[in-house]
Amino acid sequence: MFNFYSLTSTFTPTIFTWEFYSDFQKIKKNAFKIKIQLNILNSLLWEKDIEKKFLEIVRQYPETREILPILLAVRQCFQLVLNSDTKEVFDASKFFNKNYILTSEIEQDLLSFFRNSWLKDIFENKYVSNLNDYVFGIETGLDTNARKNRSWTLMEHIVGDFVKDFTLKSWFQWKDQATVKWMEQNWWVKVKSDKSARRFDFAVFTWEKIYLIETNFYGGWWSKLKAVAGEFAGLYRTLQQQNISLLWITDGLGWKSTLRPLEDAYNATNGNIYNISMLKDGILFNLVK
Repeated sequence: MFNFYSLTSTFTPTIFTWEFYSDFQKIKKNAFKIKIQLNILNSLLWEKDIEKKFLEIVRQYPETREILPILLAVRQCFQLVLNSDTKEVFDASKFFNKNYILTSEIEQDLLSFFRNSWLKDIFENKYVSNLNDYVFGIETGLDTNARKNRSWTLMEHIVGDFVKDFTLKSWFQWKDQATVKWMEQNWWVKVKSDKSARRFDFAVFTWEKIYLIETNFYGGWWSKLKAVAGEFAGLYRTLQQQNISLLWITDGLGWKSTLRPLEDAYNATNGNIYNISMLKDGILFNLVK
């Protein structure tokens, strides 16, 4: 028999696999998309009159202008920039848009960018030997910013494996990222949620009843955990009135710093909060019937 202590004493310390730290498939894809432009700019590494060659390249190959921001580890095109000399703010987006006519004024602005961003110095002194390798490194660094989002999707993948295995053995239907509209169209069941656009991580249909599952993982302290616990308790009550069961699969040692709100939510939902350890013990076979 599970209780609140069973939940909090079996939290998983981490769900991070080796694949979590860097998504090299995405990194490779992003770097490959601009391979041709990078190879054109690579020619700057062997030029003596580097500014002249730079202007020749952006004139002849306007598509190279679009990838210049990534050389500064900026994913999207620049918008407003402060001129360090005049202290005036200006719109730099047209410098890197190949569809803008390359006027002499824009050429000078691009040269200013080339000098002041230190890209000229990098090319001139050959601090890098190949822009493809350089951008691959930049993409790897930028990908670390996506780790927080991956921690959410990773928990969904883990729970999804259990849900898929359970439904295959039980002959039930299931759907990930299930919307209210999708469930009504495909299972002919109306679900009134607290948010019209809410998307549930998983939905299981037993032909008689719908079970909804929400998942998340908190590896460290997070200021909004109290609000998260309260929101789940409110959503549980809303769905319970419709004879719809809501299961919350949450985990992580981050909860250790916010046990009281979690316990309040646990009591308010009749203990419908579970973790990965409980999934391993086959809790779904006891809950979903």
